[in-house]
Amino acid sequence: MNEIFAFVLCAALSFVITYALGYVFIPWLHKLKFGQTILDIGPNWHKNKQGTPTMGGLMFVIACVVSVTVVFIIDKVLGGDIIGGNDPITGGLMKTKFWAGLIMALGFGLVGFADDYIKVAKKQNEGLTIPQKTVAQIIICVGYLLSLQFAGATRMFIPFVGNIALNKVVFWILGFCVLYAFINAVNFTDGIDGLCSSVTLTVAISFIAIAFLRKFFGAGLLASSLFGICAGFLVWNHNPAKVFMGDTGSMFLGGIVIALAYIVDCPLILIPVGIIYVIEIMSDVIQIGYFKLTHGKRIFKMAPIHHHFEMSGWKENKIVVVFSLINLVGGALGAWLMTCLK
Repeated sequence: MNEIFAFVLCAALSFVITYALGYVFIPWLHKLKFGQTILDIGPNWHKNKQGTPTMGGLMFVIACVVSVTVVFIIDKVLGGDIIGGNDPITGGLMKTKFWAGLIMALGFGLVGFADDYIKVAKKQNEGLTIPQKTVAQIIICVGYLLSLQFAGATRMFIPFVGNIALNKVVFWILGFCVLYAFINAVNFTDGIDGLCSSVTLTVAISFIAIAFLRKFFGAGLLASSLFGICAGFLVWNHNPAKVFMGDTGSMFLGGIVIALAYIVDCPLILIPVGIIYVIEIMSDVIQIGYFKLTHGKRIFKMAPIHHHFEMSGWKENKIVVVFSLINLVGGALGAWLMTCLK
């Protein structure tokens, strides 16, 4: 199958399925009374969001799996090998990175689902405890990194340097840092209507560009699905949101973003491509650290940083547009860096 056609088909299927499922899931979540509980420490106007259905991420989790699988099967029937790139030498490795990445994302989505379910069942804003969530995330990290190690996917591309072989210690330390940091960073970005969906949509655009530039067509297929599910979900999630993705959705999106970085052999590319994720989580780390060091003082009015701009008078739509444009610039830089071969 032609790669461009495959990408367009995957994106279109992802968009249509996600959008269509909104007509089913949103009334169903309302019926189950799976509404969001809003923290008292948040902006006062967020109280208007109380009761908005959450766990909407299930819509695009289903859409992503179905669309990718359908396109993969059609491509296979037509004699193609879009994930493996028709390369007998590296094709098996690419397939392992692709499917292991998708399974890893589903694992993180399952952790998010458990967290969301406890919240809505107990009608509170706290689900899994931090130790419970951390242990679950570590187990998934170990499983994913083991699959990469066994497959021999321990090389990393560094712009201006080229591909380098990572020793086991560096591979595991870097892997844990990337997975744990970015899963939670994407989760932190899901704080206002449409923000995480919009920022992640720009990440998808960047990885589609990288896939074409470096001929990582498996990454392009997954990135196309990511683009479609984010666009489809935004129809329901833009301000004022009719549904929230919940941790189910944000942790799944984080997993897909990480999987894409590993498929293109450059986890560090997430720093420019996902610059807003980095800013979001670092603003929280800085706020907590400064608060403890100064015994109660704050740098930001509220963290993560999108809440600081809310408290400063920015409308949610303005924050979404500005943050997405910044991330798009970071993504363009990332795509350029991926072409900087030795």
